Amino acid sequence: MDIILKYFSGLEPKQKERIERLKDLYLEWNSKINVISRKDMDNFYERHVLHSMAINHFITFAPGSRIIDVGTGGGFPGIPLAIMLPEVEFTLLDSIAKKIKVVEAVAEALELKNVKTINMRSEQHKEQYDFIVSRAVAAMPVFINQTRHLVTRQQRNSISNGVICLKGGNLEEEMKSFRNIATEVKLSEYYSEDFFHTKCLIHIPL
Repeated sequence: MDIILKYFSGLEPKQKERIERLKDLYLEWNSKINVISRKDMDNFYERHVLHSMAINHFITFAPGSRIIDVGTGGGFPGIPLAIMLPEVEFTLLDSIAKKIKVVEAVAEALELKNVKTINMRSEQHKEQYDFIVSRAVAAMPVFINQTRHLVTRQQRNSISNGVICLKGGNLEEEMKSFRNIATEVKLSEYYSEDFFHTKCLIHIPL
């Protein structure tokens, strides 16, 4: 938890309380349904919570914005973002039912009224949102192709609607076709820990 306060010292009491409860909730659920590796549980706040909150450094979504977390897994980045932005609506989508079960339980335990969950493939979902967020494992061309229909044309934020992805590794090949429109920020600009040296945030307007 200290690592969160290092970068987000102005948390409100309710936000702090919810973030503090996250690890125990995930430890409990992880013993039943494996959504986070044991190695990562040892670095839970750094590799899952703080990593997700990098999006808060990049943009503060306008109140009333609708955000969809595609391939949310255990609820990242959606759950930490929902804690930080109670006036923003978050839909957390995953095609794997047992993962959505965990996300639902965590959101309910934390009384996150701004979180909705959907067990579905992104290609089948028909609603529209201001932004798609994801810790995407799929290559960007594939991910964009599967999700672009989810983005509305109506603008209400300071940057263009589209996709905001947290990625890592060598992105040269998969980003070739987006270089002219994408914004890429190295997470080492936000955080000093070694884990973030190979990580980045990508915004692609759609």
